[in-house]
Amino acid sequence: MNETAHVVLVGYGEVGTKSSSVRAKMEGRLRENVQAVIDDRSLSGQVEREWSRIIVRDPDDPDAVADACADVPGVVWARPGVVCDPELDDIVAVCRDLAADHPAGASFAIDEDRVGPKDAHDFSGRDIARKAGSAVVDATGAPVDLDDPDRTYRVECREDAAYVSTRRVDGPGGLPLGTQGTAVALVSGGIDSPVATWEMMRRGCEIVPVYVDLGDFGGADHRARAIETVRTIARRAPNFEMNVHVVPGDEVVQRLMDTIEDTRMLSLRRVMLAIAAEVADDEHAHSIVTGESLGQKSSQTGANIAVTEAVVDYPVHRPLFTRDKTAIVADARELGTYTDSTLPVGCERVAPSFPETKASLSAVEAAEPDDLSELIAEAAQNRRVVPVRDD
Repeated sequence: MNETAHVVLVGYGEVGTKSSSVRAKMEGRLRENVQAVIDDRSLSGQVEREWSRIIVRDPDDPDAVADACADVPGVVWARPGVVCDPELDDIVAVCRDLAADHPAGASFAIDEDRVGPKDAHDFSGRDIARKAGSAVVDATGAPVDLDDPDRTYRVECREDAAYVSTRRVDGPGGLPLGTQGTAVALVSGGIDSPVATWEMMRRGCEIVPVYVDLGDFGGADHRARAIETVRTIARRAPNFEMNVHVVPGDEVVQRLMDTIEDTRMLSLRRVMLAIAAEVADDEHAHSIVTGESLGQKSSQTGANIAVTEAVVDYPVHRPLFTRDKTAIVADARELGTYTDSTLPVGCERVAPSFPETKASLSAVEAAEPDDLSELIAEAAQNRRVVPVRDD
């Protein structure tokens, strides 16, 4: 190699626990997803799969590329750094060079990992830590703190190359998107559903977003906000289609308003799940995703969830089921969907004054109009698909 070059190392977690054949497929998918995000953000870098890492070679902006990589499901961390020959003097020289921007007064540690046969190198990991640490001290006068350093100089020394970095960007973890089939996600434009959608993406599921348009009970602004939250998430997966299926639900909602009182919200939830099931049939999805959290609303009590779920045969996944609202809000802020999710939801206008919190399935079914199934099928058939890509 004889000279240094910039790279971005990308680490993953669960993928490494799979069998060799499954792992190879998941690594390949992760490499594709990382490359797609880099390309979509007009960055440059060639993504390669080597040993237990994804490596981005020749990045034009290593920090920006690392930030982009850290948005990709399946990525645990990304580290911009330098690659050099796997020789002790070269490693020490790189650490000394990287110390040029060491923050004044900041403590540091050397975190080294020498990989390969014992005879691959004529030095040990301890030698790396001792000599590289001395070089940083000489260059900066910084104190060593092995327990809680302000900066860590991370060294991975392998048989053919050594990689040195000082910055780590944490990613979402999970599994590569596209490895766990397709799920239909009900998106409402509220705070919860975008976070639930992202959680399923983080577990490898491709998503078909479905928004049930409540007509006058929701409004154009609310519909636009729902689509915008999906657009925000879709930027993390530019090589996957996430167009929103907008289903006209105004006629169904009006029918519920005219015929049902205390259990109206439960029937509305059943309508939404039934519409999602119709879309799942067409899109060959294996499940439905909602942003429900146990006890958060009257329709989300344990008893009421059992009633609403009974309307479909598909599994209904609720990634936020046990999460507190404050934690969900924090995730929405981190994800970038919070601002677009703070518009009051239209279904608040549909809720009765005294909603049922412990309904029976028989009572809910008895209150529903006889033509509800036909209205649901018609609404699903008349849906339109709204693109979310910026182009």
